[in-house]
Order: sequence, then structure tokens, then C-alpha cells
Amino acid sequence: MITIAIDGPVGAGKSSLSDAVADKLNILHLDTGAMYRAVGLAALQSGIDPRDEHAVSVLCEAGKAQVDVLYHDKQQITLLNDQDVSSLIRTEEVGL
Repeated sequence: MITIAIDGPVGAGKSSLSDAVADKLNILHLDTGAMYRAVGLAALQSGIDPRDEHAVSVLCEAGKAQVDVLYHDKQQITLLNDQDVSSLIRTEEVGL
């Protein structure tokens, strides 16, 4: 198993670099940031401030922020409660 972690500020090109490395090594790129954004989206949809750690934890513990990841043609599909939110999590509202 190969595990590579890349960290850095927003807009630094982490995803682009990760995609290129994954492609070169013929492995999958797990975008954990997308998973965090999905939880943030669940909070917003539930009327919870995503910065409220306790409320977000309660939301997750209640099973109302079930995040899953699928791959299709080496592209990650992020699911929130069984719905594809891959596009929604890239909106400005969710990224704040």
C-alpha cells in the first residue's frame, strides 16, 4: 500500500499535484478535503454553522452526514447520504 500526504494552503495546487502523482504511479487519489467539504455541506443543509464543532459532531454521530467515496474512471465521486455532491462541495458557499 502506498500512502502519500500533501498539505498546504488553499489554492496551492495540492489536488493538481496529487492527481499527477496518482496518475504517474497508477494509484487512486483520495481527496480528503472533499470529504470534509461534504460534512460542511451537511451542516449547512441542516442549518448548522460548520464552525460549530459540537453541533457538527452531533450531526455526524446521528448519522446525518454519511460520507462515502466512489471512483469512476479514476475520478473521485463524493457521496453525502447516498447522493452525489461532487459539484455542490465545490461551490463558494461550502468553501467558506
